[in-house]
Amino acid sequence: MKSRDGRIIAREQEQRLLHSLSRFGFLRTRDCAALRAVWSSGATGEPRLEGPVATASDVRMAQRTVRRLADARQVLRGQGPDGSVIYALSEAGARRLQHAGIAATTGKDLVRAFSSAHFRHRTIANEIAIRGLLDGYRVSTEREIAQDKWLGGVEGIAGKKPDVLLRGDDGKVWLVEVERSRKNAKEYAKLLKWLDAVAADAADASGSKLLGKGLKWGKVIFICTRAFRAKLARDLIAKGWKKSALDALVAFSTELYKFEDIVFA
Repeated sequence: MKSRDGRIIAREQEQRLLHSLSRFGFLRTRDCAALRAVWSSGATGEPRLEGPVATASDVRMAQRTVRRLADARQVLRGQGPDGSVIYALSEAGARRLQHAGIAATTGKDLVRAFSSAHFRHRTIANEIAIRGLLDGYRVSTEREIAQDKWLGGVEGIAGKKPDVLLRGDDGKVWLVEVERSRKNAKEYAKLLKWLDAVAADAADASGSKLLGKGLKWGKVIFICTRAFRAKLARDLIAKGWKKSALDALVAFSTELYKFEDIVFA
């Protein structure tokens, strides 16, 4: 079998990376490398949350690809608060995607100064979304949700937008919330009310009205501190939730990701 032209392969890799930057907003080198892996399909059941780990070969190939794109001024380069190099789509990169029929906008505002808390929040959400893509879920990233490019549109699901949405081949929808710190009283009350609405919708024998035809609830997954998990579980039980309903609809991950502020030596 005749081998494919290396230049064609390189262009395909470039366009795939540009499309990923359009979907995610910004990515670190390690994220770009992780996305090079073969994506599965047909995911079902509860998603894994472990951050993806790229091979050394994929890291090298990703570095070459972003270097070519940077030389062509199709990506912008910045530095995260932790010192990591991040990349976003430039105007030229967005135009390249548009010429290929892919709607895209520049991510130049995303590589400017932002807080360490915001950076950590976005990188955690991105890692979860990347893991979902690799495992075969249909994914709405934090960037896509912020741009209303997801099943909840402008209004959200019962008025709320998650940080990541994962949809399995079985029609189950998993919403991921990255909660770095305690919410203020008003926001927390809104969260409790929203979870009540989700529980009522999930229990509707005629099917979900909030998610749409053919879709059903998986779980709302909170990436959070142990203190947040304890408080939310306690308050839902106090509101009348049965523990079986809580376990069926809400999940917590408190160990995989750290929320400490970045401190420079």
